[in-house]
Amino acid sequence: MSHNIRQKLQGIQSSLKAPKGQTNKFGGYNYRSCEDILTALKPLLAEWGCSLVIDDNLESCGGRVYIKATASLADNDSDEVISTSGFAREAENKKGMDDAQITGSASSYARKYALNGLFAIDDTKDPDATNDHGKGETKKTNQVAF
Repeated sequence: MSHNIRQKLQGIQSSLKAPKGQTNKFGGYNYRSCEDILTALKPLLAEWGCSLVIDDNLESCGGRVYIKATASLADNDSDEVISTSGFAREAENKKGMDDAQITGSASSYARKYALNGLFAIDDTKDPDATNDHGKGETKKTNQVAF
């Protein structure tokens, strides 16, 4: 049975496991990098007969420079392609980084956001996941000691 690009994308999305394998020691949180996502994707791309290309472009808006990364999933059996883009703004300066490192950092963020969009990867926690809707509150009752 032949699958179209949307069916292949759905198969990849439902199979993709890209855990947050990196730790930010300063902030004390876990995250996934662009490289983590790509490592998890490569076997699935082969399995589903797809190729992935990520392109970066510089865009200027309001005097600021943004990196626009476009992730394109191509079906190797047809001419079908699905693409999404992610943006990241270059910092005006970043302590300890030269200009190339600043651009590279923005590129990594933009690429990660484009991949998140294309492969339905959510980096945020749903507010309802931490909201106990009042269930965690202790009900105060009038207690009488005897």
